[in-house]
Amino acid sequence: MAKSWMCRARLSARTEALMRRRIIAASVAFAALAFAFADAAGAAPSGPAERPKPTVVLVHGAWADASGFNGEISRLRARGLRALAPANPLRSLSGDAAYLASLLRTVRGPIILVGHSYGGAVITDAATGNPNVKALVYLDAFVPDQGESVLDLAGRFPGSLLPAALVAVPFTLPAGASGVDLYLRQSSFRRVFAADVPARRAALMAAEQRPATQQAFAEPSGPPAWKAVPSWYLLGARDRAVPPAAQRFMARRAGARITSIRSSHASPVSHPAAVTRMILEAVDRVTQ
Repeated sequence: MAKSWMCRARLSARTEALMRRRIIAASVAFAALAFAFADAAGAAPSGPAERPKPTVVLVHGAWADASGFNGEISRLRARGLRALAPANPLRSLSGDAAYLASLLRTVRGPIILVGHSYGGAVITDAATGNPNVKALVYLDAFVPDQGESVLDLAGRFPGSLLPAALVAVPFTLPAGASGVDLYLRQSSFRRVFAADVPARRAALMAAEQRPATQQAFAEPSGPPAWKAVPSWYLLGARDRAVPPAAQRFMARRAGARITSIRSSHASPVSHPAAVTRMILEAVDRVTQ
């Protein structure tokens, strides 16, 4: 009886010791795992921190709409970039810029701001004072200095076919105020605006064009963002709306990195790959 009890006692002691060793081993393993997790969470990364990808905001000009950036948007998204192409009101330079500036304040992180034609004047004003705007990209665009209007710049260099193609359409607002919308004559649209766009596409663009007011072109610009923000300029060497000489003058004055291509004024539509390459160049530069 005593021997049986002693055997059971030895067995119980061995079992208890075995369980104790297992508990200790499990505790040590858990502690090591917790330490490793805490160390990984709190330690500084071994390599340089990856900067957040910028959002590309594309702003169209007069006689166009945001669909003109379809080729660029699809290419940018394929590279993992977010792209926005808001509607430009085309009512007044100060109002259009204020509208865009409000939208930009809702975008988190760095911004690459792209403007085509009159949209260049809009981004020039809208980006001023916004620290998130890291680059300005101009496409066949107006790049005014403070106090200059689009009309001032358009009349400074000869060669534009725009004046003869414009059609003035008066309008009246509900409160009684009046204004003038400027359209491009549809019969002249392709020759003036989109000479290297297929005829059927250019005809659709002419029918869908969004006019700008005369006031928008005549209103002086505010303090320009290009004096503080690096810029790029895509120059259309076959542009019949904004003469290449005018584009080169504005781009050089802004200190922009200039790329010239054999394009009409509608470069976002006719050369989306070239436009995207320039945007990506700006993206790469600001994310280095």
